[in-house]
Amino acid sequence: MDNLEFETLTSDEFTEYMQAHKEKEYLVIDVRQASEYEEGHIPGAKLMPLSEVETKLFTLPADRDLIFYCANGGRSTWAASLAGEGEVSDKSVYHLMGGMMAWQGKTLSGYPKVKIFDKDQSLKNLLATAMDLEKGAWRFYQYAKEKYSEDPIRLALEQVSIAEKAHATLIYRFWQKFQDNPPPFDRVYQDLSGEILEGGHNFEETCRQLDSVQKHGCTAVIDLAMTIEYSAFELYRTMAERSENSEAQSMFLSIAQAEKAHMRALTRAIDHCPEHKKS
Repeated sequence: MDNLEFETLTSDEFTEYMQAHKEKEYLVIDVRQASEYEEGHIPGAKLMPLSEVETKLFTLPADRDLIFYCANGGRSTWAASLAGEGEVSDKSVYHLMGGMMAWQGKTLSGYPKVKIFDKDQSLKNLLATAMDLEKGAWRFYQYAKEKYSEDPIRLALEQVSIAEKAHATLIYRFWQKFQDNPPPFDRVYQDLSGEILEGGHNFEETCRQLDSVQKHGCTAVIDLAMTIEYSAFELYRTMAERSENSEAQSMFLSIAQAEKAHMRALTRAIDHCPEHKKS
């Protein structure tokens, strides 16, 4: 399994899965907006926009595999996580990697992930790395909100940006306990490079990815942001599991919980995207 809640299917694996299973054995759930669904969807898919997923999860069949997809994977990752965490199905929960675009044979330019942590590094260095990742995420959202200065999703991007710096502050408060004469937070934060985002995404490459998806509308931007936030959620949950310090473990779990709140905020922002406004 790729993580604790769900498994991932590539487009080819999904095709093989459908060929090997009967229709009554699984349900495909499209978590995009109705307007996206109407433009084209996987045959037989049930529409359940992401904003409705949490309230309608338990209307889904418990005796079938559940396969979630969206446009390119950001929203469906979160939906599959919710379904898996809630133990909605007695069977398996899947997320279609690359979403509708992958299934149709289209692609968006990707961006590489890099190795973030050495599992043998000290807690002090782990905390320093975590602060730097938060700086990277903050830089990305600063870049994104300037790109969308007149767009309704700017507020959501700004809120997440503020939260990323708050996370860095929280980590700093714990990190300074390991220093003899710790410099003030503002100086430490200013000196951080922020070249890597949470989840291991390179800052410059992620900004180029944002520029690439802009032409697909603000929903594609939110998909990208949700991919980043889910990566951050997994990162901090993993850090909590690896930490032998109970206080650090609690802090990492708190940040992981906050990342889930970010995904909920981004979910709400989808409804304000111009491409989904009814005339």
